[in-house]
This record gives sequence, C-alpha cells and structure tokens, in this order.
Amino acid sequence: MALGIGLLIGAERERRKGEGPSRSPAGIRTFTVASLAGAVSLLVGGEALFAIATAGVILLTGVGYWRGQRDPGLTTELALIVTTLLGGLSMQNPALAAGLAVTVACVLAARLPLHRFVRFAITEDELKDALIFAGATLVVLPLVPDRPMGPYGALNPHSIWVLVILVMAIGAAGHLAVRVLGPRVGLPIAGLASGFISSTATIAAMGARAAKTTDALTAAVAAAVLSTIATIVQMALVLGVTSIPTLRMLSIPLIFAGLAAVVYGGASMARALRSKTESETQSGRVFSLTTALIFALTLSGVLVASAALREWFGEAGVILAAALAGLIDTHSAAISVASLVASGKMSAVDAVFPILVGLSTNTASKMIVAGISGGRPFALRVIPGLVIVVLAAWAGALNILVSG
Repeated sequence: MALGIGLLIGAERERRKGEGPSRSPAGIRTFTVASLAGAVSLLVGGEALFAIATAGVILLTGVGYWRGQRDPGLTTELALIVTTLLGGLSMQNPALAAGLAVTVACVLAARLPLHRFVRFAITEDELKDALIFAGATLVVLPLVPDRPMGPYGALNPHSIWVLVILVMAIGAAGHLAVRVLGPRVGLPIAGLASGFISSTATIAAMGARAAKTTDALTAAVAAAVLSTIATIVQMALVLGVTSIPTLRMLSIPLIFAGLAAVVYGGASMARALRSKTESETQSGRVFSLTTALIFALTLSGVLVASAALREWFGEAGVILAAALAGLIDTHSAAISVASLVASGKMSAVDAVFPILVGLSTNTASKMIVAGISGGRPFALRVIPGLVIVVLAAWAGALNILVSG
C-alpha cells in the first residue's frame, strides 16, 4: 500500500516536474521512497523513528526548496511530506491511507480547474455564503445540544439546526441549478429533487428566492409545487415498507394527489419556460440565512403547539396524533398509523382517514411557510396548488371512506 501511494502521488508530480534547472526537486522516485521511508520507519522503530524520518523529509524538502530557482510554490514540497505521513499511516490503517492518497492525487491533478473555479467561477458573495454554510455545519452543529429542551420538552436544538442547514443546502442547490440551466429550468428541477429531502424546506428556500428576484417567481412556484411530488412518492414508499394493505388502500388517493401535483407544477413550469425574462444573474447570494432562521423559528412554534395540545388533551385518538405529527412530517404520521395496521390493531380502511388528516395538516404547515418565506405573490400561486393536491387525495379516498 505504501508503495502504491508513493507511485500514485509521485506519478502526478512527475508530470508537473518540468525540465531544466527550474524543474521541481521531487518526482516519482522521490515520492515513492518517501512513502516507503514512512512505512518502514514506523514498522521498524515505531512512532519515535517515524517522527525522525518525517523530520528528515521535512528538512530535505526545505533544503530542496531553498536551493531551487523556481516560482515560490510549496505544493510539491507539502505533498512530499504528506506522502511520508501516508506511508506511515498505511501500516496502521491501509484503507484510510489509500483513500487519502487518492484524494491528494486528485487535488494535485485538478490544479488548473480549481484555480479557475476559485478565481473566476465563484463570486465574493458565493464565497461568503460557502464560509457561512461551512461554519453552520462544521462549527455550530457539533456544539448544539442533541436532547429535548424547552416547553414540554418539544424542542431538540440539534434537529432544528439540521433543518436550518437543510434549507441553506436546498437554496444552494437551487442557486447551482440556476447557474447551470438558467432559472426557468434549473429551479423546477432543483425543487423536484430537493423535495425528496424536505418539501417544506424546499418551499421555504424557493419562497426566499422568489422574494429576492421577482422574475424568478414563476419558476420558484413550479419548484415549490413539484416538490410535493416527492412527498407523495415518499409516502407510497414508506407505506409499502410498513404495511402493504395500507398502501393498496391508499393507492388511488396517492395517484390522484401525484397527478394533481404533476399537472399544477407542470403548468407552472410551462409558464416559466415561456417567460422571456432571464434576469437571474450568475452572481448573488447562494441562500438566505434569514429565511432559514425564520423557518426554524416557525417550526419551533409548531412543535411547541403540538406538544401543548398533546399535553392538554392526551392521546385522544389516532386522528389527533396523526394531525399533530403531520404538522411537522406527514411521513412520520403515515408510518405510525400504518404500523398499527401491520400489528393488527387497526384495519387498512380505518387507516385512510388518519393518514389523509396528517397529509392535510402537513399541507397547512407548507402554506404557512410559503406565506412567510415568499410573501403574498408567492403564496397566492403556491397555496392553490397545495390545496388542489390535498383535495385530489381526499377525492380519491371518498369512495373508500363511504364504502368503509
């Protein structure tokens, strides 16, 4: 493994070595020997000899850099030191060492694309948002408590902050799709894909984009409504895994709801494609941190309200529990009810009403998020689509409920 690591990274550096007096002091042979030196020193003398060998490589690398008459770059020198360390790591964790070696080689080989991307492809605002997202993910998230807190123990700060990160990530996905495909096509595709992560968070992110750029309103509406297709597909999947009889009983309502979402979202996307405005520039902020925080506050309020209702009225029935769960996640409500069917505590026919109630309350939550994130113009276009989807589900279930 150590030999392979040295050859891999060394082969890439050999191609960059150059010719003549200005060539780099390290090529494929040097990198291979450095990796083997790290492996052998750790094997023979343990950590002490490995530290001495690494220090020796650092010293020789510094001398080679000082004597070289080249541009002041340290990439090859640092890569040589890392190769020595990876050679030692290969004696303890070969798989990790191999993975890191491939990563290092890829980074070295992608020098020109990376330079072009950082210097010309991304803007200053995009770089700032990338740093904000990295801080929220790598710094804040590990520090947030992961336990129930607040009134009625209804709030889990860790879970809520994950949703904040999710909204920012969906906004970034939409931004990337817009840059690659343009707003008329990129936003609807991003909305449909992001809906499989969270339709509610997708609606929040698209509402923020519509509020920021009015010309993207139609495409953002299409993205928001198309995200509900993912909700229906996921509902079918979780029901199929939990209880096949429940899925069979709800197949017609789910088909009706999915078709309604496709038709309304498709009509919105068609209007976006016919639009001649393309003013969504290739720059601007990647996501709205304010929108993500407002979404988290709204979700926290819904969680506290749901816990309060449960505390005041107790477990009054499956319908009330499904309605409360649906305020946050319609899939959790569906799973809880389908589990009762799977355990024989409820018939598949009786499960139709509670599951659709959960879907309805979840739709109500989406309406609130649409109004808060995107304002009146966005909400007036998204809410009818959400209503049509849930009414289609109820229409499909009407004959089941009547016959049941």
